[in-house]
Amino acid sequence: MAKLITTAPLALGIALAANPAHAQDITTEEAQAMLERLEALEAESAELRARLTAAEAAAAEATAVAAAAQADTTAVQAEVEVAKEEAAKTPTISSFKKADGFTLKPRGRLQFDMGGVGAPDAIDEDGLGNSTEVRRARLGVSGDLPGDFGYKFELDFADSEVAFTDALVTYETGDATFTLGQHNNFQGLEEITSSNDISFMERAAFTDAFGFERRLGVSAEYGAGDLTVWGGVFSSNISDLGDDGEQGYSFDTRAVFSPSVGDAQLHFGGSLHWRDLDNDGRSVRYRQRPQLHVTDVRFLNTGSLPTYTELNYGLEAAALFDRFHIAAEGHWMKPDVIFGEDPTFFGGYAEIGYVFTPGYERGYSGGKFKGVAPVKNGSWSGFGALSGNLRYDRLDLSDNGIVGGTQDAIMASLSWSPNAYMRFLVNYANIAYEDAAISAAGDRDYDVDVVGARAQFAF
Repeated sequence: MAKLITTAPLALGIALAANPAHAQDITTEEAQAMLERLEALEAESAELRARLTAAEAAAAEATAVAAAAQADTTAVQAEVEVAKEEAAKTPTISSFKKADGFTLKPRGRLQFDMGGVGAPDAIDEDGLGNSTEVRRARLGVSGDLPGDFGYKFELDFADSEVAFTDALVTYETGDATFTLGQHNNFQGLEEITSSNDISFMERAAFTDAFGFERRLGVSAEYGAGDLTVWGGVFSSNISDLGDDGEQGYSFDTRAVFSPSVGDAQLHFGGSLHWRDLDNDGRSVRYRQRPQLHVTDVRFLNTGSLPTYTELNYGLEAAALFDRFHIAAEGHWMKPDVIFGEDPTFFGGYAEIGYVFTPGYERGYSGGKFKGVAPVKNGSWSGFGALSGNLRYDRLDLSDNGIVGGTQDAIMASLSWSPNAYMRFLVNYANIAYEDAAISAAGDRDYDVDVVGARAQFAF
């Protein structure tokens, strides 16, 4: 039609030339009107041609976008199929689920340790040298209950005894979670991190020396963006309750700010704890093994301290970026002793770690470290993950006339995880003691060497 309109003036001229008699009948005014009409039609034709050209360009662009989208869809479908194939190769632990929302998932861990302590020859103590033990042997279940409730129960069968570790129920509402039962009372990054995922066979020296453990209590957790706050009231560990067991109560709180900056995950936190041991005062002691649980020998020991209350607080910081991580923590313990001035004991560490195997990195969530795992959308394959860690660990149990000794440890570990459920770990530590609780022929300042290894299965 546009072509027809474009050629109209030419056709009119030819017609007039072919029929001059009829042309003489057309007045000048009529001819001028016809020409103006033809010019208007030609302008409209030009506008229509421009619109048609724009429409054809838009159609071509839409066709190109559709082709690209189809290519992307095909690529995503291919990735999904590959992920399904990889997932089919990875064993899973089955869980039970009912239609009303009740779920049950089995959980457990087995840690078999061996190691030895090389101390000066003048020290004659049982428990040195080489030994082995089942460090942890736990079985339990966890899951959801109807109405936003959850639960977790776990028993430890190590040391030929049966003891509760976690025994709790939870309730979630909005950004808050409430917990009732035996659970950790937020002592810090190192203590909160699962024993399945810690960098060394044993946690930092201060966690055991200061008596950190799960206790029976009620607590709340609230998260708002990068900030998470915990708080609770606790009694004692379930195994210590009863007529002859420990009594008393504590108030415990912890806060963590964990922003992501670029590819880096940052962690800054602090905790505060106040504990009333009982109304009449009770003897406590602070002591520690040489970074290995297979021995019962404690080179640091304050002896019994009659104490009314304990005030302790800690600061923590960490960062994860790609395959690197760093962490540091400090904790201060201030017992309110019945006799003499109140001492202040200190423990802390600084650590750096690196995952040697590409495609794996250390995990982090919920204000604590997780184990080494494949990067996002990855899967376990081939050799698995190999990582190494270096740490400086200090514990000072001497202050205000109380001489429990100090230790400075230089530590290294190598960890291999061939899959999501198994882990093999080796440790070495050189520990320098001052004012040790055990004398080496009258000398209380000396070094010991510690070597350990662990085989772990957890699900």
